[in-house]
Amino acid sequence: MKQQFVNRHSELKFLEDRAASPSPEFLVIYGRRRIGKTCLLSKFSKNLPCIYFLCTKDREQENINRMKIKMADLLGKPAFGKLDIDNWIELFKYFVEFYDGTEKVIFILDEFPYLIELNRGITSVFQYIWDEILAKQNVMLILTGSSVGMMENEVLGYRSPLYGRRTGQWKVTEIDLKHFNHFLPKYSMEDICRTYGVVGGIPAYLNKFDSNLPFFENITQRFIKKGEFLNVEPELLLKAEFREEKNYFIILKALALGYNSPMKVSAYTGLEKGNISKYLHVLENLMIVRHVLPVGKHRRGIYVIEDPLFAFWFKFIYPNRDDIESENYETVAAKIRDGFPAYMGFRFEFLCENLIRKRHFTLPVTPTTIGKWWHKEEEIDIVALDEEGVEIFFCEVKWKDLGKNETLKLLDRLKKKAALMKWRNDERKEYYSVIAKKIGGKEEISGMGYFVYDLDDL
Repeated sequence: MKQQFVNRHSELKFLEDRAASPSPEFLVIYGRRRIGKTCLLSKFSKNLPCIYFLCTKDREQENINRMKIKMADLLGKPAFGKLDIDNWIELFKYFVEFYDGTEKVIFILDEFPYLIELNRGITSVFQYIWDEILAKQNVMLILTGSSVGMMENEVLGYRSPLYGRRTGQWKVTEIDLKHFNHFLPKYSMEDICRTYGVVGGIPAYLNKFDSNLPFFENITQRFIKKGEFLNVEPELLLKAEFREEKNYFIILKALALGYNSPMKVSAYTGLEKGNISKYLHVLENLMIVRHVLPVGKHRRGIYVIEDPLFAFWFKFIYPNRDDIESENYETVAAKIRDGFPAYMGFRFEFLCENLIRKRHFTLPVTPTTIGKWWHKEEEIDIVALDEEGVEIFFCEVKWKDLGKNETLKLLDRLKKKAALMKWRNDERKEYYSVIAKKIGGKEEISGMGYFVYDLDDL
């Protein structure tokens, strides 16, 4: 039986410690959609006096009315739900008057950014609610949200009216690769990496995979077949998140086809370039899209689909909707099997960069900057540099098995490309690396002063 709740012990302890505190607490919990925030908060608050409130994009008054009913239920006073209240401040004032305060009551406002969209002044409203009402009570206020950029700017940011009020915050992140075996106990490291390349470290999606089935059978069963959760998940997420979902949809389609700049996306979609930049910024905040700049540069970056689910879906599922609707599942599966190695080559670069950031590989440098580098036709998959130590690490990533000679040729080619990167060339100390599925003669190559890693090192 699959474990539904994995590797959230630190988050739970953080919340439980704050709940046990004798002081009022104001926490901000955020992270991308489907990351498991609601599951975490539900487990934490299961046996505690708690109001869980999911904010919606309905009218603000409708949100107030629903919260009023939830407060009435917690208080056990139906009459509270019939009070004529038309603003958040009055609502919380009345609650405090009715509540005896013997136990710490927990307010969880999930998807708080929806209220911000309805009323740009809502953060000032909650500043008042906290300062003048809740900060004097035995309460725990938790604001959560999936729009990472909005939570960081509008709630946590220096310019936010709520800045300095919070007593703690936690960004809920993806499940680390080392915990994938809890979801996929029978999978090899290769299949675990493949799964990461399709759904990332999102618990809700990992729970859909069955490690008793071969990887591509899971793809057929969970993605290709009509009616399956993952078959339409990206489409439903866009519809739930945006009023103009068609514009976001066509922009993601353009990125999947390789149109990676606002100008190219505009030419493909017919949307104005100024609007494209706005849409891309929103997609960045949701961690669906990433703006990639060459290491050491501040312009001429490209946009790519960072989220593995969206990348895979727009690459393989959406273009084959006709065959899927006709239930030609094997035809679609064959196309995915044929195109997957090339697709996975790109996703493996993202994975390895992420693993380097999390120090899963032992590097000869302690990097202050990690990213890609390119100039004209030349590209280096991963560059990690240490500004203080004047050290730089160059790495090629290949989703394939490499023999000793092939690896050495890659390293020679990497040295030539590295010489083109202008960064303290006269004084820097350079290191060269290759990461692949499997590398022959790894120990011998390492003995020559290179850094070579394969899936065995994970």
